[in-house]
Amino acid sequence: MAYPTISAPYGFKPLNLIGGQVFAGSTREYSIQYNFATSIFYGDFVTVTNGTVTRASITNSTSGKQTIGVFLGCSFTNPLTKQKTFSQYYPANTAAGDIEAFVCEDPDTVFKAAMVNSSGSTVIASASQAIVGLNLAGSNLTGSTLTGDSGNGLVAPTATPSTALPFRVLALVPDTAIATSAVGSSSSTTITLTGAGLTTAIPQGADVGYLDANGQLIQTGAFVANSTGYAAGTTSIAIDKAVAVPGSITAIPSSSTIVFTSYPEVLVKINFGIHNYYAA
Repeated sequence: MAYPTISAPYGFKPLNLIGGQVFAGSTREYSIQYNFATSIFYGDFVTVTNGTVTRASITNSTSGKQTIGVFLGCSFTNPLTKQKTFSQYYPANTAAGDIEAFVCEDPDTVFKAAMVNSSGSTVIASASQAIVGLNLAGSNLTGSTLTGDSGNGLVAPTATPSTALPFRVLALVPDTAIATSAVGSSSSTTITLTGAGLTTAIPQGADVGYLDANGQLIQTGAFVANSTGYAAGTTSIAIDKAVAVPGSITAIPSSSTIVFTSYPEVLVKINFGIHNYYAA
């Protein structure tokens, strides 16, 4: 059983830098305007407007200069207590003149983020091996004032994603992966399960593989295509494309043990030009 369980998107968390470089927690301070009217949550993207930090929304556009990085908290003098306050998020309409945002600004940062089934959703979906190296759209959602965390994530595709999207998938996160199996076969873009079908529900985007006679997992290059996933007991599963396995195998053989793996988190990098530092 995976631990911890990913129950909702939480924004973009810096993990390391491309090339195996270490993220040392370094941030740059940027001012937030007095009484700025929009809350900014830990893990939200931000940009600079008229010299001060504002919240940015990165969804499916690849236009340049969308962000300077990710917001990682702030400090300000509390207007009521007059005490210096450090906060996980910036509360909208804070009447302080010394608000400083801590921003992870390195354009080479690798971020961890959760998959959701549509933009603005909190429903957790899955990534798959087939989308590593491809691009994804972002999901924009207001964060939580209870946790201070962002509500942003990445949108799980139902087909091979467009090349014109802002986030590049670098790797899956195995720590929180959950696998379930059932017996069946495939034909074209449909998997047919025998017996009672799925033993547990599977989400949109779940990775599809099957076991060889030697017990090794064979990657099919396909993933679950239904936008709402499938409930336990389902016997017919739509996948995004026909199986493609070396040796000209284009279908999962009859009576195979089919493994559906949910990867609720991935590692991504912002594509070139979207970060302000990589655009003129």
